[in-house]
Amino acid sequence: MSEPARAHDAVWPRRVPRSIPLPQTTLWDNLEISARRYPERHALVSFGQGISYAALLRQALALAGWLQRAAGVAAGDRVLLMAQNSPQFVVAFYAIMRAGAVVVPVNPMSKADELGHYILDPQARVAICAADVAGQMLAANEALAEADRLRTMLVVRYADAMPADLHPDDRPPDAWSAWLHAEAPASPITHAWAQALSAGLAPEAPTAGPDDLMALCYTSGTTGKPKGCMHTHRTIGHNTMAVALWNGASAADVSLGVVPMFHITGMQFAVHLPIYLGATNVLMPRWDRELAGRTISRHRVSTWTNIPTMIIDLLGSPNLERFDLSSLQYIGGGGAAMPQAVAERLLRELGLRYVEGYGLTETAAPSHSNPPDAPRQQCLGIPFIGTDARVVDPDTLAPVPSGQTGEIVIHGPQVFKGYWRRPQDTEAVFFTLDGKPFFRTGDLGHVDADGYFFITDRLKRMINASGFKVWPAEVETLLFRHPAVQEACVIGTRDAYRGESVKAVIVLRAEARDTTTPQDIITWARAHMAAYKVPQTVTFAEALPKSGSGKVMWRLLQEQEAAGG
Repeated sequence: MSEPARAHDAVWPRRVPRSIPLPQTTLWDNLEISARRYPERHALVSFGQGISYAALLRQALALAGWLQRAAGVAAGDRVLLMAQNSPQFVVAFYAIMRAGAVVVPVNPMSKADELGHYILDPQARVAICAADVAGQMLAANEALAEADRLRTMLVVRYADAMPADLHPDDRPPDAWSAWLHAEAPASPITHAWAQALSAGLAPEAPTAGPDDLMALCYTSGTTGKPKGCMHTHRTIGHNTMAVALWNGASAADVSLGVVPMFHITGMQFAVHLPIYLGATNVLMPRWDRELAGRTISRHRVSTWTNIPTMIIDLLGSPNLERFDLSSLQYIGGGGAAMPQAVAERLLRELGLRYVEGYGLTETAAPSHSNPPDAPRQQCLGIPFIGTDARVVDPDTLAPVPSGQTGEIVIHGPQVFKGYWRRPQDTEAVFFTLDGKPFFRTGDLGHVDADGYFFITDRLKRMINASGFKVWPAEVETLLFRHPAVQEACVIGTRDAYRGESVKAVIVLRAEARDTTTPQDIITWARAHMAAYKVPQTVTFAEALPKSGSGKVMWRLLQEQEAAGG
């Protein structure tokens, strides 16, 4: 059967190639080149304070030297990186790469109960961690056997990269003050960021090549244990270059870096893409609609990759008319569908077409994107540069006709190299079609006569809360630690703002049934798991429905929830 993606010929962006030569360089090379080309241009702006490309390069080299010579990091070692969007995050990311090591980005919302896996699974011995969450990392580390623990932790204090005199438009919300100025708890393994940069240790000559492992990006699965997606300089680098071509991006761009950098989308659009271009990236460590509106206005942001909930929130600001958003030339994103009414308002009031895309951690962000000049709403777009995407029968893996629902599968240079130390899981998600390896996304969808892809359902059990992927089995595993919980089943529930939210159906232990409330469970969950995983709704049941083999029939509960029952 011929490739269905050829149907999109008529809407393929003009002057954008169908494929590009694979890069023979590393992502580190992009920073060195941009620092030579634009040494005094601001690479980053954080709370109004600019950092030039030359300064960014100097700091990354200094930290790489410290990692190698003081922390003992060798080529191929895995180094945890847990922080909000910040100049230190970018410096650390490139320093780890320059040291020849592998970056393991960790969600800074994670709690100690979750963090042990991120230390143990990649066999990490060194971590770079923000001060406000260092206590969680230390607690997770202490709970491990001594042979498995981190031996060094470099602590980042966000306030150290903030100007002493903040412009009113750059001032963060008062509620942020505690974590921006947090100090790390004392520990024999902790070291201060400033001391590492001032140590004056030069790194060894670079040894990494384009096919060397560059990042382990963790994504959860139906087993409940997050899996590390192995990405090389080339798999990430291809999409970095391809996105620049697709979006018509250049060094003149000023981007808003607010999508979390630990996530594959933020990594591509808020870390690597601006540095490859030599563009300026204005950072926001967390989302706040008032700060975002002022930041776009003051710094004349021209391009913004986001998740739709950010747009919905910004358009709901009572100060919207005071913001000058006229500098925005491109706006798009993914992670959740953009509501049609909101997209129409963007076009009507700002003259901007929201460009939706689709991708996974396994595909280094985009495997599909809407053509910027011909986007469709509630749509994944068309297969990206160099990408062959099909829709197949999930049972037979044979291609299905246009318009028929099946599983979306992907072949391309951005596809990951497999799951870290999980050969069976890797084998399960790849198959051969027309002599090429295809990755099974687990998402069900169809392609229309014009070559646009649409998602209709999920083959895998996953909840999408404001673009964050929540895997019910992982949340259930944590909920079972609550002393009052006998059984738990986690499902998704509709949420007008987040798209989906987490709902837990729980059977309480007999001795706890008269003393435990749903709010008790929610409060406990907030202390033991990342905020986006916390159940927004908890209901109690006498029993959970089970199949003849004794398995909890989560799909039945999910269908009842969808039907309003």
